[in-house]
Amino acid sequence: MPRINTKKFYTASLKRYAQTAKGVQWHSQESQEIRFKVILQMLPKDLYNYTLVDAGCGFGDFYNYLQKHHIKVNNYIGIDCLDFMCKIARKTTNQEIVYADITKESSLPIGDFYICSGAMNTLTKFESYQFIHNCYQHAKKGFIFNALYANKHSITYNYFTNTDIQQLLTHLHVKYMKTQNDYLEEDITILFLR
Repeated sequence: MPRINTKKFYTASLKRYAQTAKGVQWHSQESQEIRFKVILQMLPKDLYNYTLVDAGCGFGDFYNYLQKHHIKVNNYIGIDCLDFMCKIARKTTNQEIVYADITKESSLPIGDFYICSGAMNTLTKFESYQFIHNCYQHAKKGFIFNALYANKHSITYNYFTNTDIQQLLTHLHVKYMKTQNDYLEEDITILFLR
């Protein structure tokens, strides 16, 4: 059973904060962009040679972040489980945006790299594992994601621990892993390479 009703959660957030970083539950645009910067640092420098799939793309903010910094990607595909987010992302990015629940969908677009920024924060642990598994299976080269990182429990949010990360590493047969957790309190960005 889901931790929260995602549609109600983000509809209320969008109504309160409009189409902003806070509207997709970031503390601020600055904290959202700090996470984007760390993801970008883990991606290859020549993104114009790769297909990038943004899992839980929301408004398409990562794509717009790339555009703002004049970074070209060969092919960008966004995926979100909320139809109204997909509609907004299609308008703001003019890119392919797929409406799908990544925790349940087995036929997702194939990309060189999958990325995810914050979309797993309100999922249950089981849903997060399914999300990561499905993204990793559809990524030819790797999956980069950020997550809340602490040994604590929350009614609303999902925190990863070192044990969780090790279990994923083993289960997915990850060949190479890189992590960074020195940029924001209780946050970690993880790269799983094939």
